[in-house]
Amino acid sequence: MALSAVAVLLSVAFVCGTLVFTDTMNTTFDKLFGVTSADVTVSAKVAKDGEDNPNRGKPEVLPASAVEQVAKAEGVKSAEGAVVSMSVTVVNAKNENMGSTTGAPTIAGNWNDNELKSMKITSGQAPRGPTEMMVDADTAKKHHLKLGDELRTIAITGDVRARISGIATFTVTNPGAAIVYFDTATAQEKLLGGPGLFTHVNVTAKDGVGDDRLKANVAKAVGADTYKLQTAKESADANRKDVGSFLDVMKYVMLGFAGIAFLVGIFLIFNTFSMLVAQRTREIGLMRAIGADSGQILKSVIVEAFLLGLVGSVLGVGAGVGLAVGLMQLMGQMGMHLSTDDLTVAWTTPVVGLVLGIVVTVVSAFIPARRAGKVSPMAALRDAGTPGDKKAGRIRAAVGLVLTGIGGAGLFLAAGADKASAGSLWLCLGVLFTLIGFIVIGPLLAGLVVRLLSGIVLRPFGSVGRLAERNALRNPRRTGATAAALMIGLALVACLSVVGSSMVASATDELDKSVGADYIVQSQTGQPIMPQAEQALRATKDLDHVTAYREVEAKITAPDGSVKDDGISVTDPTYAQDVRRKMIAGEHAAAYGKDAISVGSLYADEHHVKVGDELTVAFAGGRTTRLKVAAITSDEGNLDKGVKYISTATAEQFLPADRMPRPFMLLAKAADGKADAAYGAVKGALAEYPQYAVQNQTDYKQTLKDQVGQLLNMVYGLLGLAIIVAVLGVVNTLALSVVERTREIGLMRAIGLSRRQLRRMIRLESVVIALFGALLGLGLGMGWGATAQQLLALEGLKVLEIPWPTIIGVFAGSAFVGLFAALVPAFRAGRMNVLNAIASE
Repeated sequence: MALSAVAVLLSVAFVCGTLVFTDTMNTTFDKLFGVTSADVTVSAKVAKDGEDNPNRGKPEVLPASAVEQVAKAEGVKSAEGAVVSMSVTVVNAKNENMGSTTGAPTIAGNWNDNELKSMKITSGQAPRGPTEMMVDADTAKKHHLKLGDELRTIAITGDVRARISGIATFTVTNPGAAIVYFDTATAQEKLLGGPGLFTHVNVTAKDGVGDDRLKANVAKAVGADTYKLQTAKESADANRKDVGSFLDVMKYVMLGFAGIAFLVGIFLIFNTFSMLVAQRTREIGLMRAIGADSGQILKSVIVEAFLLGLVGSVLGVGAGVGLAVGLMQLMGQMGMHLSTDDLTVAWTTPVVGLVLGIVVTVVSAFIPARRAGKVSPMAALRDAGTPGDKKAGRIRAAVGLVLTGIGGAGLFLAAGADKASAGSLWLCLGVLFTLIGFIVIGPLLAGLVVRLLSGIVLRPFGSVGRLAERNALRNPRRTGATAAALMIGLALVACLSVVGSSMVASATDELDKSVGADYIVQSQTGQPIMPQAEQALRATKDLDHVTAYREVEAKITAPDGSVKDDGISVTDPTYAQDVRRKMIAGEHAAAYGKDAISVGSLYADEHHVKVGDELTVAFAGGRTTRLKVAAITSDEGNLDKGVKYISTATAEQFLPADRMPRPFMLLAKAADGKADAAYGAVKGALAEYPQYAVQNQTDYKQTLKDQVGQLLNMVYGLLGLAIIVAVLGVVNTLALSVVERTREIGLMRAIGLSRRQLRRMIRLESVVIALFGALLGLGLGMGWGATAQQLLALEGLKVLEIPWPTIIGVFAGSAFVGLFAALVPAFRAGRMNVLNAIASE
């Protein structure tokens, strides 16, 4: 019962921990945004989610005159110009990046009065000129910075070197951003490219003037459509929306894995109560003989399950809060600071935890409770245990075979689908029905698979191995339920492993076939390539050419009249050498001619576009023109699928210089015979810019592999809870099985079975059950993964790769899981007193 309570505790703790953790993060960001938002913020109209906001590497700006206009508005107490840029990199004297490692931004700006709402200077003083800067205390602590240290701030408008004159500490929680401050003149010059510019204006209202009224007054003063105006609430809500979408995804993903743990726990609780009811058969029969009716027996077991769920859930709620605090500490080690002062436990969290834990426990125990209610009074005269229901077993096997067949048909239809959207539906149905089918058919499979495994694993151990085999087959329903818990977790592991390996293999194959460039330069955080970095690369010796890759937004009208907002890739003509695209019509190089464009085959088929047709292209922030389709590229591969290409010269013709985006990637080709020398030269040329990674094709493939591997490891970690609960199920089954077989064990010991042989028998029984679950799970998961890969093949990921080392490692690891699960039950069995065991009833 204790182990069953632990299973409930772990599952409830995961749910409550997730809710508390994400609620705390929401509280942290809400406080930060609420404190830092001015009464009204004035910014450039396209600075936020505007359609003509290309990634130019620096923020949109306002003239200094805007501050004067705003200050004259009725109800304004003060108007202060501010500078903020997140397109910067800060490095120390060793050229090491001082930014966050958790994905939080590096922010540079001017020190102003609005910053005093959330920060205070705790060491030194505010910057007073171009040679001074201030950093936040969290960044200083993390990177061991002190007053007087020199830092270099790299922006698209140039570099600035300054020494730390002060350290400012957050008065609210800083979720992990690295922040540096300059005086206003330096910030304008170095971050925005000139004097008299600001990114926004912070407006403070006079006493008694509400934010909405102030916003209306400012709009009247500067013109309603001139700038973007937001009240403090609107600004905080907009920031909260950006962060909230990420937090919601994280919360629901974690809750999904908690749901898997609950599903696995159902088998543990079901098995526990099934065995308890079987052991109490004579006791229940006796109670029935002296007057207890079936409803009272059922209720007694349900109440027992309710109490188990209640205790486990209460403990789980407490453990969940502890788990949330632990996650906060872990995030702190990674650089995202979350204070326990902001720990948020909503009233819904313990309610959800209690309801889930109790409902799952009671539902899991219902069938055993119902079985207990059907025990006849005559059972008091029989030995403990009830004979198996062979008819029910046959019906169950038939239902399981039907469900598995339906699931198999779903997977077959998914693998043969012509469109990924339709195939995804069949895949979901196939996964669901095959999983349920395998669970239902588990007892039938146990009789077949356990015998097969026993012939390989157990028979070498002689009579002890045969006894272990028979014990595992004694109750196929119990063995099937115990193995099913392990099967679910390992099926997901196998499926994701196959999908991940196939994605990496497909991408690697596509790179080998399609990429002719020797080197790829890009930021790992999505920053555009700064002009000084691009110039350094283009000046590097031993290179044949360098290709810049940009993206612009445009509204495209096809010859059939359909209009679509889409991105267009803007590249140099040498891109046709860097990437080998299969052509449907025309030549790739022709897309880089004057007023020319290429389109993908899917777009061409959908809109009946052919070479020579003209598309009307309205560039976001630029002019509208007509471009002739010079080439149609194949969309069979996964590299640049569906991309439309134009030349840099064409984009420059129709986009103003200040709206032209910076490249987000550079491709370079080494001169003939100079590959090794060029690689070192390229790395040396960009050594001053640590925000950019220089990779050859081998490096790029390894990065893809590492990224997929990190994602899979994170998923495996989340699945670890379900596997732990499954292991508890094996432990519980063996422990109850030992209690159930007490007299039998005593008799075997009396006729010569040694303690060592007894412990070995129980360990082997555990191993074969674990291997049975692993075999089912891995086989099922590989089937799911292979089907998913067939759907991915429709998107260009055509290589199926089974990660055999992972599959074999997991299967072997399952044997160790079985050994571990049997340690305590085997030890307890070995310590039994022989005479007391024989006398047990």
